[in-house]
Amino acid sequence: MNIEPALKALAAALHGEGPAVELSAGPDGEPVVTPVPTPAFEDAVAVVRTSGSTGTPKATVLTVDALAASSMATAFALKGEGQWLLALPLQYVAGVQVLVRSLFAGTRPWAMDLSEGFTADAFTAAALELTDNIRFTSLVPTQLQRLLADPSSDTLAVLRRFNGILLGGAPASAELLESARDAGLRVVTTYGAAETCGGCVYDGYPLEGVALRLAEDGRIHLGGATLAAGYLDAPGQTAEAFVEENGTRWYRTNDLGMLDADGRLTVLGRADDVIITGGVKVSAAHVQAELEKSDGVTAAFVAGVTSAKWGQAVAAYVAIAGSASGSPASSAARDGAAWAEEWHRTLGLLAPKTVLPASELIMLPNGKPDRLAMIERLNALHQGK
Repeated sequence: MNIEPALKALAAALHGEGPAVELSAGPDGEPVVTPVPTPAFEDAVAVVRTSGSTGTPKATVLTVDALAASSMATAFALKGEGQWLLALPLQYVAGVQVLVRSLFAGTRPWAMDLSEGFTADAFTAAALELTDNIRFTSLVPTQLQRLLADPSSDTLAVLRRFNGILLGGAPASAELLESARDAGLRVVTTYGAAETCGGCVYDGYPLEGVALRLAEDGRIHLGGATLAAGYLDAPGQTAEAFVEENGTRWYRTNDLGMLDADGRLTVLGRADDVIITGGVKVSAAHVQAELEKSDGVTAAFVAGVTSAKWGQAVAAYVAIAGSASGSPASSAARDGAAWAEEWHRTLGLLAPKTVLPASELIMLPNGKPDRLAMIERLNALHQGK
């Protein structure tokens, strides 16, 4: 992958000698650099597209100051600057940050070949090209899972040479983290968003200069110098997501969290029912609506369940006309595999990986779906596969 044009464009924007840019991947997998006018934002460097719970695209504007603060805080947390391996697409904030951190550090990043998708062989080959003694990379849990499952000793050897492996984009299972640390890998879990220049909470604690609080409804608010300027051409969305209180500017996430006595953050899930599976955001409401269009489906409930491979997996509890039981041991549950296969053909990545058919949804006395009961059964069925 030729990342030179992307590096030059970002460097020019960082020095005020060029416009803000949006990075994406072309049909051949090579980076595409698109200049983006940002008249409402000073010192804009990069525009990263994201999507909210409704799926409406938002263009997040990242500035020089925010990226500089993020880069410095990352270097402080990782105890040094070094050479980065790019293993993520450049359209994601984590991919952009690999290049930005390299530019601030004065080191040369190396990009792995993603033309055939992410493979252990391609990652290992790219990692072997790194020349600095201090090395870093950013991965999502699905990638790390594949690397740890690779039988080649070379893959494990190159992973152990990284001084830090930032792991974000989706929840990482306890099993995956334990396997990585048992293998001698220096994994750092990260939490953040494009609106915070990517990960700004490492292993549960905010980076230097990052503020963290929980709102009354349990939503996570992030503040500090790493916040984006706002959304391009969307002042209403910017005002809704970013607020200033007592001199501190906050980004109101859609995630729920809890803080322990030491101030360590645990992310409990999405407040808007968005499922993050393998780094991809899936709207539970959208999938539910699609499932309910199927012949024979009278109602559906969609949720994310814990998955060692994907962080979260899409699962569905569906009311099927003529189905007799919701027990995982019943023939109805075995028929769920057929439903899952059918929906995979029509919905692709959005399709539920686990389906539990029943005669009706489990309901609370007040007539609302019993979410906790159905999630419990879906989790049990998914883990039992």
